[in-house]
Amino acid sequence: MALNIDTIGVIGAGQMGAGIAQVAAQAGMGVYLNDVAEERVNAALATINGHLSRQIQRGQLDEPGRKAILERIQYAPTLDMLADCDLVVEAASENEEVKRRIFTSLRSFMKPEAILASNTSSISITRLASVTANPERFIGMHFMNPVPRMQLVELIRGIATKDDTFEAAKAFVTRLGKTATMSEDFPAFIVNRILLPMINEAVYTLYEGVGSVESIDTAMRLGANHPMGPLSLADLIGLDVVLDIMETLYQGFDDPKFRPSPLLKQMCHAGYLGRKKGRGFFTYPAA
Repeated sequence: MALNIDTIGVIGAGQMGAGIAQVAAQAGMGVYLNDVAEERVNAALATINGHLSRQIQRGQLDEPGRKAILERIQYAPTLDMLADCDLVVEAASENEEVKRRIFTSLRSFMKPEAILASNTSSISITRLASVTANPERFIGMHFMNPVPRMQLVELIRGIATKDDTFEAAKAFVTRLGKTATMSEDFPAFIVNRILLPMINEAVYTLYEGVGSVESIDTAMRLGANHPMGPLSLADLIGLDVVLDIMETLYQGFDDPKFRPSPLLKQMCHAGYLGRKKGRGFFTYPAA
């Protein structure tokens, strides 16, 4: 029988972690939000409050509802405060060593029936599960960005993931009002395996002088009916994240079709990482 998930922990209060915390609290669950820096948690709560306030303006939520959602989210300054959670979702940076350290540190106090999940967009679930106390209770749970708006969650089974873990994770995603799709544990899974090479090819197209930034994005928006161009999307994702995933694909498959564009590397070396830095393929006004 699948575990009923009522209380979750979220590790990492960045854009993804904040979004996961918001949708879980909106679904009626208690949320413990952990980060190494309290100011990041405070910033996440402010962002969540802003999203909820806009829902009130649109008539999708009332003031008592906003207050109730925020009250369900508690700051957890230390990881041991997650000990009683039914599910813990790691949403830290896309760095395997960071993630492994987090999951190793959870070994000593998580209850054995708890499910651990990683929001990784590309890293092997089987490798991450290997450092946990119960690999059969580990699963990949890849939310799309921005979490409150995007409907898909990729569920990725590691080699040891048991059926009841998968079913509990699927029920959790359904409770959030989202759709789960199942991927096998291959580098970058489904969405990023298809999406990121397209973005990388757009960067190659720019690098080779085939078209300008504006012409490439316009071509894909109007010619392929994409909601935004691939270079704008790269800026939104973060060029460092795009590069990390392309490196994971290139190393994982040892296939030259996944080789990151030299221009993508140059942009990252220059610190032009996209929206979060104010400059990528486009420039962005200071927030």
